[in-house]
Amino acid sequence: MPNRLAQETSPYLLQHADNPVDWWPWSAEAFQEARERGVPVLLSVGYSSCHWCHVMAHESFEDQATAALMNEKFVNIKVDREERPDVDAVYMEAVQAATGQGGWPMTVFLTADAEPFYFGTYFPPEPRHGMPSFPQVLDGVHRAWTDRRGEVAEVAGKIVRDLGERQLTHGTGEKPGEDELAQALLGLTRDYDAAHGGFGGAPKFPPSMAVEFLLRHYARTGAEGALQMAADTCERMARGGIYDQLGGGFARYSVDREWVVPHFEKMLYDNALLCRAYAHLWRATGSDLARRVALETADFMVRELRTNEGGFASALDADSEDPATGKHVEGAYYVWTPAQLREVLGEADADLAMACYGVTEEGTFEEGASVLQLPVAEGPQAEASRLESVRERLLAARAERPAPGRDDKIVAAWNGLAIAALAEAGAYFDRPDLVAAAVGAGDLLVRLHMDDRARLARTSKDGRVGANAGVLEDYADVAEGFLVLASVTGEGVWLEFAGFLLDHVLTQFVDEESGALYDTAADAERLIRRPQDPTDNAAPSGWTAAAGALLSYAAHTGASPHRTAAERALGVVKALGPRVPRFIGHGLAVAEAALDGPREVAVVGEVLGDLHRTALLGTAPGAVVAAGPPGSDELPLLAGRGLVDGRPAAYVCRGFVCDAPTTDASALAGMLS
Repeated sequence: MPNRLAQETSPYLLQHADNPVDWWPWSAEAFQEARERGVPVLLSVGYSSCHWCHVMAHESFEDQATAALMNEKFVNIKVDREERPDVDAVYMEAVQAATGQGGWPMTVFLTADAEPFYFGTYFPPEPRHGMPSFPQVLDGVHRAWTDRRGEVAEVAGKIVRDLGERQLTHGTGEKPGEDELAQALLGLTRDYDAAHGGFGGAPKFPPSMAVEFLLRHYARTGAEGALQMAADTCERMARGGIYDQLGGGFARYSVDREWVVPHFEKMLYDNALLCRAYAHLWRATGSDLARRVALETADFMVRELRTNEGGFASALDADSEDPATGKHVEGAYYVWTPAQLREVLGEADADLAMACYGVTEEGTFEEGASVLQLPVAEGPQAEASRLESVRERLLAARAERPAPGRDDKIVAAWNGLAIAALAEAGAYFDRPDLVAAAVGAGDLLVRLHMDDRARLARTSKDGRVGANAGVLEDYADVAEGFLVLASVTGEGVWLEFAGFLLDHVLTQFVDEESGALYDTAADAERLIRRPQDPTDNAAPSGWTAAAGALLSYAAHTGASPHRTAAERALGVVKALGPRVPRFIGHGLAVAEAALDGPREVAVVGEVLGDLHRTALLGTAPGAVVAAGPPGSDELPLLAGRGLVDGRPAAYVCRGFVCDAPTTDASALAGMLS
């Protein structure tokens, strides 16, 4: 019989609705139940595309005996970390403080006051690799709760006090200058993997935010080393197994430093960020590879992640059914053996595919299978044509395999990232269908996720809005997406919507005294600690994403409170950028924009005509673009500006000083480089 999760909108929670565990969603009622029963809370946090979350669910949460133990001795709460990033952040901070590491699934035992006292991640069903079994953990925690309740309460209280005393370095409230950004570049150079691209060792994550900083730094300073690191990293990733050589799109990370074997789940946020990074690399260099990867990644998002409502789903699973065994295994959809290639392609083309895609008899993955790579540059045109035929046949054959599951949950923040990427890619590469897809997702967010006070809901699914309030990254990333839509479409309504969201940032998320930002609104549910993190994770931190959106909005409108708030927020980048540049890349990119701008570009003439597109292709990091026909009052930067000698014209201002208008696209390009 389904448990309490059956009515939830999260696909991850719905995956557990038929467990024999009597799961509760995160709610005051669950903690009240624990209080009345006199038992602790078992909090389990994960997400739908998490491989080890599935493993623990199958081993333990689907097991009748384990579920009976959980139901008897605990109130069990299941949380989707993507739906409740605030809950996840607070308890992950506690897990990392206590154990020195973290990850998902996250398993935390709490008092009825939501205070944590025992922590872990994955627990196996029997003792393994030095780990106790999950039933042993359940018994041990139950005994401690029963026999040493006072000690448990003391530990929980101390953990909460220690978390409350942890201080974040906010900086001076001053934005970074030349010195801090140069030090950050030096720090990235020290961490750079010159042999394989990227930063650090295995596992290796796509550094999209750092790449954006490097491209902006190059645009502002001409530092060739910054461009080289960005370009080489992007090429290595695009030729590696982390990139889907058949269908486009990127996996979450590589388990090795060479980008060969990915952890196969595909996340919306990664692909949105990387689509935009490759588009910006093409804008800076004209690289054919960057153009191809940007477009293939955009097409992947639209083809495989767009929902019936017009938004974008969160993720594709790493696991899928292996037709040979009937079991769900990681990577089954994506990997190939030589025999499988021969079956689809025949002997001669299979040999070509093996040579081109790095498929070996030994395999690069498990059980003789290989992840497809593109280790060598494309050959002559005749070979390229033959290889395209090979790719199409392999893609068609792969489509017959059982597909990975899709998490259809719409996350506001990640859709904001996708809107920005698709709108820019559509404008750069003359793909109006991509712009239309971005507009469709924007319409969904306005229609479904925004209420009549312009407050955002975090998630929706199948046209039904979730119950959880948006967090800072939702307001920031959606505002950023709307600002890009305003620049690309010339429609002022997107600027207005961005302004509504950013007004909430100023009133609900900013600490007026320090200028620091919190991840949850002032009137949000009170947790044991109000989360606050300026560093990037898989996506830009809400803190620095908000700074970037505030900065752009101020350039569009002249709103000084927004620019002041952005510059104060960048104080944390001044403090952390030189020390940990890999983990605050988006903040560094925003700092480049603040140092270079504001640059304001108004194009009077055809929307997405030559002058407008030239303006959008400008690499100056602090530039915002407004475009519209003569007499348009859609966007503030167009006010009082008209054609010059009857011809479309561009007006460029920087630092409150304006150049003479130009009707020449090449002259405009020079002004924005």
